[in-house]
Amino acid sequence: MAPGLARGKSGSYNTGMARRDLAVAENVPGELYVDETCIECDTCRELAPDVFGSLESGQSFVKRQPGDEPAWRRALHAVVSCPTASIGAERSAKEAARDLPVHLEGPVYRCGYSSEASYGAQSYLLRRESGNLLIDSPRFAAPLVKRLEGLGGVRSMFLTHRDDVADHARFHERFGCERIIHRDDAVIDAEVLLDGDRELGNGLRVIHLPGHTRGSCALLVDDQYLFTGDHLWAWEGRLEMGRSVSWYSWSEQKKSLRKLLDYRFEWVLPGHGRSLHLPAERMREELNDLAVRVA
Repeated sequence: MAPGLARGKSGSYNTGMARRDLAVAENVPGELYVDETCIECDTCRELAPDVFGSLESGQSFVKRQPGDEPAWRRALHAVVSCPTASIGAERSAKEAARDLPVHLEGPVYRCGYSSEASYGAQSYLLRRESGNLLIDSPRFAAPLVKRLEGLGGVRSMFLTHRDDVADHARFHERFGCERIIHRDDAVIDAEVLLDGDRELGNGLRVIHLPGHTRGSCALLVDDQYLFTGDHLWAWEGRLEMGRSVSWYSWSEQKKSLRKLLDYRFEWVLPGHGRSLHLPAERMREELNDLAVRVA
């Protein structure tokens, strides 16, 4: 199961600040801690994997206190990005809050600022000469919005599926970005409704992957980066997908997985779960292995 998908459905969010008296026992002693309101969304482990680890339950904990200023900066990115305010730190995150989105590789940035409305799903910024894209919606937070303005604004918002639309309306109002979603998942008044696979522009291919939801789609960028929403993710270094969170059809989701064997990519960048970066041939082997495991 992808972290965050089931726990997040409960809607039991902490809307205040992390509490030291609720800190999970496994945190190593120090200034930084995670409390028991964590919903397993994986945001902190993606932003600061050297600091945060995963318990058997799927919840996060501080496995190592930051050892230097760069590590602290990454940890504080996680503090401000946590959708449930489940991470506490005994130092200010004000400066770190202005860094997001942070560069991952090439044109890809991690937005941080996960939204509780999307059960803590991660979102991404894709910088393009033709205009920047947001892939799924982060939380509409003032520091993030200001940083996006400095990076050239947002021309389009690609929504992988109905669960992760979050603050789409506020980003549309601020930037005038067109919202793109599959017709079968159109829970919003999007400007572009998709009916299946199609090109969105040079190097941008939509791949319809029904299963998690009927209208789930991935976005393949430059035959290198695959943004998968909640269709596919990595866990402990292996590709995974989950029957327990296949809201539409598990049999269709397995067909969709095999469909991805027709494409080349090196990155899997999900909404929930961990990202994975492998050479294209090794990624194909992982896809084949997963197809066998879920058959």
